[in-house]
Amino acid sequence: MMNKQNFRVSGAGIQTIQRSRTDILGPNSEIGLKLRSLYSSIQDESIPDRFLDLLEKLDRVEQAGGRA
Repeated sequence: MMNKQNFRVSGAGIQTIQRSRTDILGPNSEIGLKLRSLYSSIQDESIPDRFLDLLEKLDRVEQAGGRA
């Protein structure tokens, strides 16, 4: 179980876990944490209306039997 002392905030405001000297993955752990944080923030963003319109047009063309 982790306590608050294991966490720190980086310059970008991303909360990361302080690595111990016995961390097997080394810098890869930090990279993984930052990628996970970035992915979750992107996942929360909405899809732009223009992109949704393009997807709907593509669906209509595919259903009509044509190619886009």
